[in-house]
Amino acid sequence: MRSFVVIALVGLLSACSMAPRLERPAPPVPASFPEAAAAQGDAVPASEMGWRTMFADPQLQRLIELALAHNRDLRLAALNVEAARSMFNIQQSTRLPSVSLDASHTRERALAQGNGGESRREVSNQVAVNVGTSAFELDLFGRVRSLSDAALARYLASEQGRDAAQISLIAAVADAYFARQLADEQRQLAQRTLKDWQQSLKLARLLQDAKQNGGLDVAQAEGQVASAEADLQARQRAFAQAGNALQLLVGEQLPADLPAPRVLALQPLVAPVPAGLQSDMLLLRPDIRQAEQALSAANADIGAARAAFFPQVSLTASFGYASTSLGSLFDPSRQVWRFAPQISQPLFQAGRLRAELRLARVRKSEAVAQYERAIQVAFREVADALAGMATLDSQLEAQIRVVASAQRRVALSGLRYGAGLDGRLELLDAQRQLYAAQQTLLELRREAVVNSVALYKALGGGLRERTIITAARSSAADPDHREP
Repeated sequence: MRSFVVIALVGLLSACSMAPRLERPAPPVPASFPEAAAAQGDAVPASEMGWRTMFADPQLQRLIELALAHNRDLRLAALNVEAARSMFNIQQSTRLPSVSLDASHTRERALAQGNGGESRREVSNQVAVNVGTSAFELDLFGRVRSLSDAALARYLASEQGRDAAQISLIAAVADAYFARQLADEQRQLAQRTLKDWQQSLKLARLLQDAKQNGGLDVAQAEGQVASAEADLQARQRAFAQAGNALQLLVGEQLPADLPAPRVLALQPLVAPVPAGLQSDMLLLRPDIRQAEQALSAANADIGAARAAFFPQVSLTASFGYASTSLGSLFDPSRQVWRFAPQISQPLFQAGRLRAELRLARVRKSEAVAQYERAIQVAFREVADALAGMATLDSQLEAQIRVVASAQRRVALSGLRYGAGLDGRLELLDAQRQLYAAQQTLLELRREAVVNSVALYKALGGGLRERTIITAARSSAADPDHREP
């Protein structure tokens, strides 16, 4: 028994790893972002900015809270973390021997041969108590340790995946919210425009009745009103569909007591871009950390595949007492023990072990490519958002001037039409141009807000405030679970 303990301790302490040294690939992107030089000041990095700070709209804050508590995708991500943690615990348990206590009582009646050759029946009793371990592998070449390291890396990757899912959910809720707000404001604009054009049609009919214009002006006004009615229906459909998309992300029916929303023109545009922004900060994003942990798991799998070529040493041992009666069971003379080491060396596997090693190396190469691709995708997301930040403000200012110019044209065209200097076609064209310019302005305002959201997400924001999230994860993992 002492030999077993010594050998087991030596095996645990001397286990080496045959996994290759993991070297993280250099980021395959430029060292700095284009347009990053435009950032000035000491802005708070997005990764340090809570979503409540980023999104000041009280209705949007409430919707994000509900989504973090009820969204099914985030709940699945939390369950994946729990499953990965359980798998790691299972694999980690194989690094230590499992000890079991066995007790048995056997009573048997069998034929026995007497001294004179006659047969007789005898009843025998056997009582035994044993403590032992079965088939415990001494991890001399690090196979079990590599499998445990791989399971740990996959568990950590699942945690990073959950965080990445949280960031994506917050950004998706914000995008859907602003899409619904855009649809709502465009619908209101269409309603106001339809009302104005209906008044214009009424005026055209009055003028026709007074013999001051012809049927052409009335037909043009009727076509204009019909166009506005059709556009209003399209805006109402877009608003309903945007609400359905938002409800899906939230995970439950939207409450009726939500705070009043802010219009797009009053949404704060936060740009969490400190001066001197470098591309290496992308390595802090959860999705890239997830890819890095997947690379670590693939590297550990190579170590397990290598160790499979070497002998596997396993121990089976037990110590206990055996007696024919329960009263004398624990007498020192009744001690029994069993020690059975076993060594297994693969000799012929028909190429299976080499194929498994090649597969592990291919999987690592795939993990390297996925890690590098994750960095490249993240770089593009940040670069695109920075390009939007550098141009959208100027575009918005220009579009505001377009709307102001179109409004002046409508006013002047109305005066000239009323004075009989221009036909109704000029007024109609001016009104349509104003309506299109106002719709474009709303779309640009939404695009500017969404661009800020995209930059916030691309820089890894959305993880600072976790109180509600933690409670949601606990209930999502097991609603009936209670800690002992």
